[in-house]
Amino acid sequence: MRRTALSAVVLVLGATLGACDGETAVSFADARALADGAAAAMEGKAAKFATEVTAGTMRSKSQGQARVARAGTALAMTTDFLGEPLELRLVDKIVFAKVPESSREDVPGGKPWVKVSDNGTVGADPFSQVAGDSIDQLAKQNDPGRALDQVRRAGTVTESGHADLDGASTEHYRLDIDMAALGGDLPAGLSAEAVGELHGKLGKIPMEVWLDDARQPVQIVLDLAPVLAASGVPDSAMARIVTRYSDWGTQADIQAPPPEEIGEIPAG
Repeated sequence: MRRTALSAVVLVLGATLGACDGETAVSFADARALADGAAAAMEGKAAKFATEVTAGTMRSKSQGQARVARAGTALAMTTDFLGEPLELRLVDKIVFAKVPESSREDVPGGKPWVKVSDNGTVGADPFSQVAGDSIDQLAKQNDPGRALDQVRRAGTVTESGHADLDGASTEHYRLDIDMAALGGDLPAGLSAEAVGELHGKLGKIPMEVWLDDARQPVQIVLDLAPVLAASGVPDSAMARIVTRYSDWGTQADIQAPPPEEIGEIPAG
């Protein structure tokens, strides 16, 4: 009797342990570990990216390359800005925009590039005053390092597991991003003033992160529906930013434009 009971216990334990061994746990248990681990995995590497921004019926797409480093991500990208293609570079935390040929007459010497300031910069040129914040955010929202920093400072993992993404196995994390914890570094072009105008209605924004088997981001999705809901837009309106990363380890020589090609649009 004892031998039979003992054998049954051994079989049950063996089956339980075997099931545990067969399950693959995710790599990170909390938001800080997720951000630190993914940041370490992509440090010094470059990848291609493609971003789609959806807000109701509006669609905007961007594509380019990003080289990630602790000192700051470098980006070279093309986006459709106000219905026209716009080439941007982010180097040493400075955003450069390539002026469309039809507008170069406004730049002394017809130079093809301008340095973009946010519109709060004292003495900012007219171009930056009108579009500086939008262009700055267009560039920086594609930076996986910045997204992970927001996860580190304000994220809470709500769910994690494994999922197939385009036929590849990934680790999938769902998070809530606490807007109050981000301070002035808000995602998706949101300004502190805009968030303040919502009078505390906007608390957290959902984010999802997919990592490949090397713990590198392959997709980041930011759900902006709570922003629309807090602003009184019908719940049926969808708003989100989806960024896909591929070819980690690709070669990417991303440099600022040559000084002689950078002009300045005069004020006034």
